[in-house]
Amino acid sequence: MIVIPAIDLKGGKCVRLKQGRMEDETVYGDNPAEAAVRWAEAGATRIHLVDLDGAFSGKPENMEAVKAIRAAVDVELELGGGIRDEATAKALLDEGLDYVIIGTAALEEPELVGRLSKKYPGKVLVGIDARDGMVAVRGWADVSATPATELAAKLSDQGAAGFIFTDIERDGMQTGVNVEATARFARVAKGQVIASGGVADMGDIKTLLDHEADGITGVITGRAIYEGTLDLVEAIAVCRSGAGRGRDG
Repeated sequence: MIVIPAIDLKGGKCVRLKQGRMEDETVYGDNPAEAAVRWAEAGATRIHLVDLDGAFSGKPENMEAVKAIRAAVDVELELGGGIRDEATAKALLDEGLDYVIIGTAALEEPELVGRLSKKYPGKVLVGIDARDGMVAVRGWADVSATPATELAAKLSDQGAAGFIFTDIERDGMQTGVNVEATARFARVAKGQVIASGGVADMGDIKTLLDHEADGITGVITGRAIYEGTLDLVEAIAVCRSGAGRGRDG
């Protein structure tokens, strides 16, 4: 299981939101590339980028910041937010991103995931954000009637390289990961399954490690590493060593 620091972009700045509310933000810096360098130097092998403005507008809005991050670090980058067509996905991959994350479009046009996965194998992740188990889209503003596990099964068959599963109620709140829901999701989905939302401290990392056998391959952390309740270096070391993995040893 890998630990993936998050950089959420809004107006070119590095921010974190609570439960996806655009009006409830904390700004952590005016230079997202500096944050990327910090996390890369701490040992991160992948960084999770979210274009928050793009998630609402439907097209990438923070490309200058994304390009600056790509130029600053030599680690894997994944980006979500506003990627809703083939041309946008291609443009981002051409900029050197390692993964594109399809969110809203994955629910509304699942065939897009299939087309992109064939054209760019191993490069397409699906972001499935859930509120009470149901998929939420358009920057979490709308909640659908589709269960997250149902969409995961459907898109696994479309060839997606993996999934990022976020429990909206926990996101940015540091109240602990919804491990049960994440493990249930991971047992259905194929490929990478990255947990997101609610990481508070090392206890959450170790609990997720206990469920690695369910198929959880990574965890995204944001507010906890910015506010210091989780030490990224320590978290990466624990995951590499497997400490806390499997209650039965």
